[in-house]
Amino acid sequence: MFRRMLRLGWGRGQDLSVRRLSIRKRGSTLDWNGRVSEFKKKIRSILPGEDRNPLYDTSHLPPERCDVVIVGGGVLGLSVAYWLKKLEKRQGAIRVLVVERDHTYSQASTGLSVGGIRQQFSLPENIQLSLFSASFLRNINEHLAVVDDPPLDLKFNPLGYLLLASEKGAATMENNVKVQRQEGAKVCLMSPEQLRNKFPWINTEGVALASYGMENEGWFDPWCLLQGLRRKVQSMGVFFCQGEVTRFISSSSSMKNTSGEEVNLKRIYEVHVKMDHSLEYQPVECALVINAAGAWSGQIAELAGIGKGPLGTLQGTKLPVEPRKRYVYLWHCPQGPGLEAPLVSDSSGAYFRREGLGNNYIGGRSPTEEEEPDPKNLEVDHGFFQDKVWPPLAQRVPAFETLKVRSAWAGYYDYNTFDQNGVVGPHPLVMNMYFATGFSGHGLQQAPGVGRAVAEMVLEGHFQTIDLSSFFFSRFYLGEKIQEHIII
Repeated sequence: MFRRMLRLGWGRGQDLSVRRLSIRKRGSTLDWNGRVSEFKKKIRSILPGEDRNPLYDTSHLPPERCDVVIVGGGVLGLSVAYWLKKLEKRQGAIRVLVVERDHTYSQASTGLSVGGIRQQFSLPENIQLSLFSASFLRNINEHLAVVDDPPLDLKFNPLGYLLLASEKGAATMENNVKVQRQEGAKVCLMSPEQLRNKFPWINTEGVALASYGMENEGWFDPWCLLQGLRRKVQSMGVFFCQGEVTRFISSSSSMKNTSGEEVNLKRIYEVHVKMDHSLEYQPVECALVINAAGAWSGQIAELAGIGKGPLGTLQGTKLPVEPRKRYVYLWHCPQGPGLEAPLVSDSSGAYFRREGLGNNYIGGRSPTEEEEPDPKNLEVDHGFFQDKVWPPLAQRVPAFETLKVRSAWAGYYDYNTFDQNGVVGPHPLVMNMYFATGFSGHGLQQAPGVGRAVAEMVLEGHFQTIDLSSFFFSRFYLGEKIQEHIII
């Protein structure tokens, strides 16, 4: 570092100071004593044992040492940062750095999301996470208020989710609702007749059963949550850096497991952060790394050596999270469902919700494995709407036969190809890398609960409020899927 400071600052600073000493202004010599004093300070600033005051601007660089480096500044990464600072035993005890390469969030999942929140899942863990998040969002300004800043307005629309099932899926829906009620979610089952009475704009042909969330479900402004979290954690002393993590420096040691097999344990002690639009990088010493890089978290795991061992071993087990592109379409339909319409998910997989008050709607459909688009860019396939989204929507809501598409966009899912559920907690071999990723489309709504869970694991060594041990990385090696049946 000392050599780099000399290389970047000393020669240039010295030359500049010497030139200034000889400058004349209006025929008089400048204040020699002041200039010499300033020159001496600059020399002292780069000598060993002195307080560092580099001759070049380092304000854009992250700190050289942090306790926790969070890779990814979306809602999941910011939520982890928030709960680490919220739960620390002493204020200022933990130095947290968040590294985000896309400071505009133009490709982040958060800003491109439809912003839904529901408790209608099949797994108890997912239901509990969303119940906590609903409470967090309901009391958002108790959590994220910042002195002298205006309160947050999430624009929450508490109109619920309406899920439709065919005869084939009716029994599964009944079982799911039973689990949801056991966990405390308020969800009711509706027959086709009840459905027609409450929502007369729906065509119930092919619908055997529906489930409707009566409380804590709907949609909100995801951008507001993102900015609110960022504003709050900055007020709590979290450091931010616009840059890209390009390398991890690790130490390793060998040990034998219970089967007598030798395994390599790693510990990351330094993260290299490349500055945006520059060849410059900053090494950051750290104790822990949180992988919350969303759709790119698989790449970050590979950087740390995860999955680089022999196939079939724990060392060779990859983090199965990859980017998947999803389209969202906005259309106008004057005769469409009214202001009381919930977010509707059809048995075909197509979904929609109201957007604003001007007879506009947004929606889409997840493609099948055979239909998966190329995730290398965020270009929109408008033909996908014409062929795969519009027909089932128009069949379910006859008014949509006359809709007009006004715009569309694409965003990324951090898609877990193994079982479409989140990955939470530490890696078993890279012992100080923790995960908060892989939620396959429901990470936004569960971010408050996931952030708290990761912070508990980091600070206490175990989950305290919601047991998410079934979301550990080890399930990929063991082949133990925890299948979530309600993926929208």
